[in-house]
Amino acid sequence: MTTEMQEIAITEEKPLLPGQSDTVKEHRVETPLGVLHVMVHGAGNVRRPAILTFHDVGMDSKSCFSTLFKFEEMQEIVKNFTVVHVDAPGQEDGAAIYPAGYVPLLITFLWFSFRTIIGVGVGAGAYILSKFTLSNPEAVEGLVLINVDTNSRGWMDWAAQKLSNLTSSLTDQILSHLFSQEEMSANTELIQTHRERVSKAPNLINIELFWKSYQGRRDLDIERNNTFKCPVMLVVGDQAPYEEAAVECNSKLDPTTTSFLKMADAGGMPQLTQPSKLTEAFKYFIQGMGYMASSCMTRLSRSRTTSLSSSYSMEGSRSRSRTLSQGSQGGQLPPSPSHTMEVSC
Repeated sequence: MTTEMQEIAITEEKPLLPGQSDTVKEHRVETPLGVLHVMVHGAGNVRRPAILTFHDVGMDSKSCFSTLFKFEEMQEIVKNFTVVHVDAPGQEDGAAIYPAGYVPLLITFLWFSFRTIIGVGVGAGAYILSKFTLSNPEAVEGLVLINVDTNSRGWMDWAAQKLSNLTSSLTDQILSHLFSQEEMSANTELIQTHRERVSKAPNLINIELFWKSYQGRRDLDIERNNTFKCPVMLVVGDQAPYEEAAVECNSKLDPTTTSFLKMADAGGMPQLTQPSKLTEAFKYFIQGMGYMASSCMTRLSRSRTTSLSSSYSMEGSRSRSRTLSQGSQGGQLPPSPSHTMEVSC
């Protein structure tokens, strides 16, 4: 079965309009290749971009982002923006099992009435949002990419995966993708929780299809002359499975608009293990884009003139990658177009 990524357009959708309500709204979007599950939090501000998240393989929006977006200090951000959590088709709780021969889509198009977005993606979700941003730079004001790998798999990776398919269960393969070797060896409570959730998932077939689709991803061919036009914050945990890939991605991006956050003691999923530090970094990132200028900073702001090594390390010098306290240049709000926006999932 081929796992080549497909791009499709939505055929039916319930309206997702900023200003509807400040409660959580759930939407199911019918597409030719499956149902897309979307959760919209808050009314937000129509003059601000929506924060759109996309989860990693083996997770859904709840398991991937609830810890971060329910964190107390994150509520200041949540109340100022509309937050849209997107589940890849067939990955949400209660999803129908896809039939044999189904080709999972890794790219889907959503139509929203939001002017622009700030994308927050983890793993496969980071790749998906990266691909969309390269094709639609005007639709994305900023990107937070956690554990991103913009490269296709090489021959060594392909051979290693073939061997892994023979010697490891699907659950172990996915856990090794999500978490560091240290975490796996320690068999922490977090590992045990996710092992049980994946292994007992009723939609395990769908998870496997999504996993194979991500394994067959194409190289995004990012270089200095073919890179993101918006501010980017790269995040990776120390010793995480995709640490080297994130470092390589950082070397290819514009150093004047890129922040690289390498978090100590964060493992493979920093949004789960270090929500406090990631929230503070995210606030600085948003401030650098010109939003929430009066936001109250906490530990990070008070220690901005001291060493950051106890919290996290910033790879590279200022000539390669700007620090979070610098922010991005400008901060001017782009004009608001009247047409509906395409958002990739």
